[in-house]
Amino acid sequence: MMRVLVLRPQVSAPATAARLAALGHVAVSVPLSAPVHDREATLAALAGRHSAITITSGEAARVLQSLGDALDPHLQTTVFAVGDATGRAASRAGFRNVLAAARSDGDGLAELIVDHRRQHGVPTDPLLYLAGFPRSSNFEDRLTAAGVAHVTVECYRMEPIRPADDALRPALVDEPVDAVLLYSRESTRHFFELPLVAEHLERLERMRFLCISRNVAAVVPAALSKSVAVAATPDEAGLFDLL
Repeated sequence: MMRVLVLRPQVSAPATAARLAALGHVAVSVPLSAPVHDREATLAALAGRHSAITITSGEAARVLQSLGDALDPHLQTTVFAVGDATGRAASRAGFRNVLAAARSDGDGLAELIVDHRRQHGVPTDPLLYLAGFPRSSNFEDRLTAAGVAHVTVECYRMEPIRPADDALRPALVDEPVDAVLLYSRESTRHFFELPLVAEHLERLERMRFLCISRNVAAVVPAALSKSVAVAATPDEAGLFDLL
């Protein structure tokens, strides 16, 4: 059994904790960010001309689901999703034609979209990318390089949370966890900038830092590089394989 620190937002942390429990581990959840939805921007984007929708997170699907009946006219629109988990979230929102990339990263999603166009032709209207902030530019860069016309609209932003020392101290100082799951570059950066973390950095050398991608691992302090492991696939299943 391992004690595992989960830094995911409150909306997604319980599902991760349940999966850890099913594997015999104990999750310690300390959210470092919270989503803020922009329903107005999302509705305006959907009202514009677009050939399909693409999303790179379950949070974007939750924004769409929150629109309720206003989403009904768009449920036949094709949705390109990054990975199966995001695809399932889009289906739960009510979309009937969801195509999920086999690889849960921007490269895999861009390849799916390009392959779909090769098979079915290039549509007249642009692709609508409902994105979050902050985010990596990699996916949009890949679309541009492939000549895929697209419009990016930020439908939510992740607001950083600074947890109270009393919330974090038990996991880092009193009874240090065995591992930390790191899902995003921004939350990882935020974690290591927290004063309590910086103050007790030497204690963290005994922990394992399990990163969903090399992009995330790149912001872990060099002093902890020997404790870093990167998932073979950029998804939660890949992270759990490292436990």
